[in-house]
Amino acid sequence: MRMLLAVFLLSVVPVRMAEAQQTITDVLSFLMTNRSIPTDDFVGDEQAAIATSNAIASLFVLDLASLPSSSASGFTYRLDPALGTPVRASESFGPIFTQRSLLAGQNYASFGVSYRTTNFTSIDGRSLRDGTLVSTASILRGDTAPFDVETVSLRIRTDTMTIIGSYGITDRLDISAGIPFVHLSLQGERVDNYRGRRLLQARGTASSSGFGDVVVRSRYNVLDQGASGLSIGAEVRLPTGSEENLLGAGEMAFTPRLIGSVEHDRVGMHGEFGYSFDKISNALVYSAAVTVAPASRVTVIGEFLGRRLEGLGRLVEAVQPNPRLSGVDTIRLTSSGETTDRLTLVGGVKWNVASTWLVTASVLRSLTTVGLNADWVPTITFDGWFGR
Repeated sequence: MRMLLAVFLLSVVPVRMAEAQQTITDVLSFLMTNRSIPTDDFVGDEQAAIATSNAIASLFVLDLASLPSSSASGFTYRLDPALGTPVRASESFGPIFTQRSLLAGQNYASFGVSYRTTNFTSIDGRSLRDGTLVSTASILRGDTAPFDVETVSLRIRTDTMTIIGSYGITDRLDISAGIPFVHLSLQGERVDNYRGRRLLQARGTASSSGFGDVVVRSRYNVLDQGASGLSIGAEVRLPTGSEENLLGAGEMAFTPRLIGSVEHDRVGMHGEFGYSFDKISNALVYSAAVTVAPASRVTVIGEFLGRRLEGLGRLVEAVQPNPRLSGVDTIRLTSSGETTDRLTLVGGVKWNVASTWLVTASVLRSLTTVGLNADWVPTITFDGWFGR
């Protein structure tokens, strides 16, 4: 058995390169496919590579689907019967990602630009960058550590600029939209480590730029008690982004929502609950936010975002007997297909810099290891509000 392994390693093929003009999914699948470990099971290797690359791609597209744009109404107005003119309905500028029940008001509109940069560092608790992500391995039955391991390292970064806008059709009904422009870069290597000897098997780079999936939202206020109330909403994600380059999901997604808010003079609590019908994974989505307005031009925000994903699963190691080598098991990385929960914490501030112009700065931090994660995700948004 050891002689067979030695002969194989001596005859190993040269390093394979993926060309930059290939799609992101092509390069990702290329990097995840077994290069040097003798399994004598090409179909199994190919299926494992497809399952792993599809899992990474799905998690990546789901992250892009959470647009870095303010979903709440920054400025809110209501007609004061005593004055006969519209006045601000709340001292707070509202949450960042969680929607609020209070709407901007009839004929009030907003326009803005949001920017987010994300450097992904881990997937399901496994590091993407330090070369410890095991894709395929061989282990002697009864041993605790593999003698031959292929590992993959990936550097994935996105820069997303989103054009956002909203319009109050009536005091109880509004619509909003986000149009994202995404630049994605991917660099990766696949290395074989046989008893301490490291051999580079494959290297790939790719990048893409273009539209992501456009999101259209609508809210209708069914209960209005001052700044507090209850609204129903809906979100539609349109398949405008390239599925092959991981800029979009490839199909439309629909999410109905229930939105509630309780606001006092300077403190507000907001909650949102919905269910997403999505090609990648149907999901229960929920969020909660607390807003504090220490001054009339500043709102401090803390948010908690949750998503329960059906059938997307986690990356796990599957062990099977090696059909070629007696007493050897093959370890492959694949997707478990189970229901998982993703939790995210958000901290931010909204500042009224002048007139009806707002600057929003926030940072996201994942509370779970599930899925594709970054250490910190900063977002900045600049928007203005206009109306009667």
